[in-house]
Order: sequence, then structure tokens, then C-alpha cells
Amino acid sequence: MDVVSRGPLHLRGVQSQCLSVQASHGHQIPARNECGPCRIASHHHIKDGFMAFRVLVIGGYGNFGSLICNHLVAMPGIELVISGRDSRKLAQKVAELHTLGGKVCESWCGDAMQEGTADELRALGIQLVIHTAGPFQQQSYAVARHCIEAGVNYCDLSDCRTFVSGISTLDHRAREAGVSVLSGCSSVPTLSAAIIDQHRERFLRIDSIEHGISSAAKMPGLSTVLGVLAYAGKPINQLKDGQVDQVPGWMDLTLRKMPGMGTRLLANVDAPDIDVFALRYAARNLRFKAGSGLKAGGIANYLLAWAIRRGLIHDPAPWAVRLHRWGTRFEHLGDKKSAMYIEVEGVDHEGKPLQMHALLTALNDKGPEIPSCAAVALATKMADGYRPQPGARACVGEITVDEYLTAMNEPDHISLNVQFTSAKV
Repeated sequence: MDVVSRGPLHLRGVQSQCLSVQASHGHQIPARNECGPCRIASHHHIKDGFMAFRVLVIGGYGNFGSLICNHLVAMPGIELVISGRDSRKLAQKVAELHTLGGKVCESWCGDAMQEGTADELRALGIQLVIHTAGPFQQQSYAVARHCIEAGVNYCDLSDCRTFVSGISTLDHRAREAGVSVLSGCSSVPTLSAAIIDQHRERFLRIDSIEHGISSAAKMPGLSTVLGVLAYAGKPINQLKDGQVDQVPGWMDLTLRKMPGMGTRLLANVDAPDIDVFALRYAARNLRFKAGSGLKAGGIANYLLAWAIRRGLIHDPAPWAVRLHRWGTRFEHLGDKKSAMYIEVEGVDHEGKPLQMHALLTALNDKGPEIPSCAAVALATKMADGYRPQPGARACVGEITVDEYLTAMNEPDHISLNVQFTSAKV
């Protein structure tokens, strides 16, 4: 058995410089009280001969957006602008970021889905938009289209399969504009693909990929819960022996042993990886499952899916709100541990069976860092001069495992272990 264990590298030990107006000690941080873009005389600041890279985070005070901002505000060479529709929450986040990073971030209070956004992006001098404002189920590509119109690079944190797959409809337009439009810049498919890519050369052929996520009991934002429960009880297309295999969402409960975490309850969940991996690795068997840290949560999701399949419930949204509220009430009962597992089966270059077993674990409720930090890694890489190829596609092949782990910067709480076996057991 070969074992590869990796922990994240530390971020560069450079203190970030203030890239906008500093607040004097004891004075209130400037913040807008009404929706509209901040106007600052010069948007492009030059430090040590380098022009700062300007990043706009849409939904910057939300669950994942807030984590992304917390990382980016400390990054040298990045000027952070945060956006949202709630002026009060926006002002609170600006104040929090000032305390955290010692700089006053610009903000834009407005709806990025509306017309006129391209003009705002140009006025603010934005070079990369990070779209975190889900749920992405049923959401249009308006934000991405505005970015293309403005000539601004774009990425989003969507884990909605149809949204990520459908982003390619903007490919021709993005190429003509010379910008990259990357969807699914998150743990799936960005990190899951990066882990497989890192060891792809060991395989002559990949036949099967089974992977999934078991989150901690700490509840994500309501928009995330609304998104993932939207397909409860509805058919999900996976692959079995090269053929489409429909499975019911949030059903087919299974118990999986997780090292250091006991057993976790998992169910069928839709993910962009099924479409991405079918094309990227030509695997004939693809499965994805997920679940929460509390088994009661998995059972509740199953019962909702069962009721929907029986026709007893027609709209999952009200129940998603209730489950989110109940889950928040009991999240203190969890162990604060999350994990993503990836099982790959195929043959090596000698024609012998080969298996890869990867396990990414997060302790102390650091799980939300994992989906958040793909965008952090991408922004950091682009600030250093990297430019993805123009076009619209899923965000895979842009970030390495090491770059991802470095962005998370949690060596004591997040670790990756990869093992290989040369024969089926």
C-alpha cells in the first residue's frame, strides 16, 4: 500500500498593505447607508511597482462569501470590494473586515442580477467577480453575462449540476470577450477533480469513481439548504456500467465508516461531478453521496424525499426552512468534523487493478473553509499573474491540490490522506 499524506502549506508571511482609505482610530468606518456603489477617486493602487488585483465578492456577508472575504482581506496584492443587497449587513461586514485586516474595503450595495451591473463593474475597476449568492438552482446566468459584457473574469460557488453544466452556453461569448467564466469553483468539482488529477498518471484507465461529503452538524446558510433539498425525492442521473442510472435524491441511505469520525449516514445527492467526471475521466461508474454530521438530519432529509415521492409534499422549500431551523437548534450535538472521500478504481499501466482512497478531513467546524477556498486560491493565483484560458466552463484544472490547501491555511485542522492499493480487497 502506498500512502500520501498532505497538509496545507502556510500562506506567505507578508503583511497586507492598506489599499484604500484608512479609518482613524476611534472614528466610525465609512459605510454606505443606501444601496449604490462606493466611489473612490482612484481604483487601481500600485504597491512596490505592482498594480493591485481588484476582486468583487457578491454576497460578501453571506455564509461562504464572508469566509472568502476574511481570507482575501489579508492577501497582499488584492483589493477587495464586497457586494450585497442589504446595506446594514454590508456595513457590518465592512467594519468586521477593517477589524480583521486593518483596511477599509470598498462596497457596492446593489442587485448584481439587474441591468447596469456591467457599468458598475467597469466603474469599480473589477478584474475578478466571485459570485457566492445562491441558491443557484433556477438562477439565471445574468451575473456571468454582466461580467462578460464588462470584460471581467468570473467564478461562482455553484454546486448545482445543471447550472455548472449549462455555463458552457456562454463559452463563445466569453471567448470573444477574452474573459474566463468558471462555474463550480468549490469543493465539487474543483477540489475533487484536483485530487484525482494529481494522481491521474498512475492509472491507465479509470473505471469507477465513488465520492461524497459528510459535513459537520453546523448548519450552512439557508440558501444552501434550499438548494440541496430542491431535488429531494426527485430522480438524479448517475452512471452505472456506462449507462444512465436514475436514483432518488436524498434516499438510498447508507452507513459509511469514516476514520476518526465513526459512521456517517449518506444519501444520493446531485453534483456537477457526475457530468464533469464522465467527460474528464471517461469513467463508466459514477456515484456521489452526502450527509450531515447528525444521523437525525439524514433521516429527516430521507423522510422529506419519501413524502415528495409519495405526493404528500409538493414544495420542499417550506420544509427546507423548517429543517434548517431545527438543524441549527441541534448543531451543538455534533462533533465538528467534516470529510470528503474519493474512491477511484481502474487499472495501472501494467494492466493490474488499482484503487485510490482519498480522505480530506476538517476538524473544529472548519468544513466550510473547503468549498470557500477554491475561489480564494483562484483569486490569489490570478493576483500573482495567472490567467485562465478565456471561455465558459466548469472550474476544473485551474487549481492544484497544494494551491487549494495553501489557500485554506489550516494545517492543524484540515488534512488530506491518499492511499493506493494494487488489487481489489
